[in-house]
Amino acid sequence: MYDLLVVGAGPYGLSIASHAAGAGLRQRVFGRPMASWRDHMPRGMYLKSEPWASNLSDPDGRWRLDTYCAGRGVEARHGEPIPLEMFAAYGQWFARNAVPEVDERTITRVAPVAGGFEAVTEDGQTVRARTVALAVGVLPFVEIPAALHGLDPDLVSHSSHHGELDRFRGRDVTVIGGGQAALETAALLAEQGTRVRVLARADQLTWNDVPPAWERPWWRSVRAPHSGLGCGWRNWFYSERPGLYHRLPEPTRARIAATALGPAGAWWVRARVEPAVEVMLGQEVAQARELAGGAGGVRLETVSRSGERSTLETEHVIAATGFRATTDRMGLLDAELGAGLGTLADGSPAVGRHFESSYPGLFLAGLVTASGFGPAMRFVHGATFTAETLVRGVRRRLRARGGGAVVVPAPASASASASGRREEAVRSRSAG
Repeated sequence: MYDLLVVGAGPYGLSIASHAAGAGLRQRVFGRPMASWRDHMPRGMYLKSEPWASNLSDPDGRWRLDTYCAGRGVEARHGEPIPLEMFAAYGQWFARNAVPEVDERTITRVAPVAGGFEAVTEDGQTVRARTVALAVGVLPFVEIPAALHGLDPDLVSHSSHHGELDRFRGRDVTVIGGGQAALETAALLAEQGTRVRVLARADQLTWNDVPPAWERPWWRSVRAPHSGLGCGWRNWFYSERPGLYHRLPEPTRARIAATALGPAGAWWVRARVEPAVEVMLGQEVAQARELAGGAGGVRLETVSRSGERSTLETEHVIAATGFRATTDRMGLLDAELGAGLGTLADGSPAVGRHFESSYPGLFLAGLVTASGFGPAMRFVHGATFTAETLVRGVRRRLRARGGGAVVVPAPASASASASGRREEAVRSRSAG
C-alpha cells in the first residue's frame, strides 16, 4: 500500500507529487501531464497570469517557467504573456524532471478500504494507498447555462471542449460570457474568419489594466504591491496568504470566492476584440431551441435586464461560462466516500487547514478548494502553497494512523527525475 495516491497531473497534481517525492513518501501519480492545457484550450491562446506567477512548485524551486524558457532561448518577461503551447510544454518538462514516473491512465473510481483507499484505473487495475490527493482540475466542473441543456453537442459546447477551433471557419458562432475565456475565444474565431458575437449579462465588459513596471518607485509599490493575482493589497492577501484567508468566517470566504476577480479580459486581447467582434451586453439566454427543418442551428431567445426579449439565430453556441466546483460533480468518488464529505454553503467540499476533507486521508486541491483558501486556488499561482501545505498534512495523517511514512530508497525515487534532468541538461546545452 502506497503512502499517497495523486489523482491528476496538471499544475496542482504535479506540484504535489514533486513535494511528496521530496518528503520521501511512497506514491503513485496518475493522469496525463497537462492534459487540460494540451487538449482543452485552443492553439493561439496565451496565459493571462504573469510568467513569474505561473511556476509549478518543487521543493528546491529549480524547475521554474523562466528556467524552461531560457533553455529554449526565450526570456520570460514581466508584462509579456506566455503562449499556451509553451506553458503546456513547460508542465511536461517539469513532470519529467521534478516528479517520479507518471502513470498516464485515468482513475475512474476512488473508494475507502481498510487502512486507506482503493483506486480503479480505466483498464480495471486497482491501486491502494493510505491517503489520496485529488487534483482533478476544472473539467469535471464545467458549467453550461440551464437554458442550453438538452441541445445536441453539435450545436452547443463549453469553451473547454475545444483544443482547436478550425471546425468553425466560415460559420456563425455565438460565445456566451464576458470573461477571458469568452473574449479570447471570440478573438481567435474572428481571426480565422468565423462570424462571431459575444453575448454577456454584464452591462459593460471589464478589461484588466496593463500591469505596471516590475521596477518602480518604492511608494508606488507600497501603495499597490505586485502579487500573483495582480496589483493591490487585496490581491496580495488572496495571493500570498491563503492560510490566513482560510481563517476568515465561512460566510466571508464564500462571498469573496463568489465575487473577487470577476470576469475580465486581459489588456492584450482588448485590441483584438473591439474592432472585430460584435458584443451584445446586458443579455441573458432565456430559452434555446434547435432550428426546425434540419437547418442546423440554434434559435436563442434573450432577455435584457429590463425584461425586453429578442431572438437571434446562430449555427453554434460556445458557453464560456466557467466552472462550478461542487461536491456532487466529483463523480469518481465512491458513493460512500462522496456522502461522507462535508460541504460548504456553495456546495463545494469543506477542507481543513492542510487541505484534508472531512473524510480522513482524502485531500483536495485546486479549484474545488477556492471557497476554503481563496481566489488563488483558481490559478496556477496557488499550486505552491497547496503543495507545501497538503504534503505536510499527508505526513501528519500518516503519523496519526500510526504507520508513519514509508520512505522510498533514494535511488528508486530519484531515478526518473535524475534521468529527466540529464536529458534536459543535454538539450539545454544543445539549444545554447
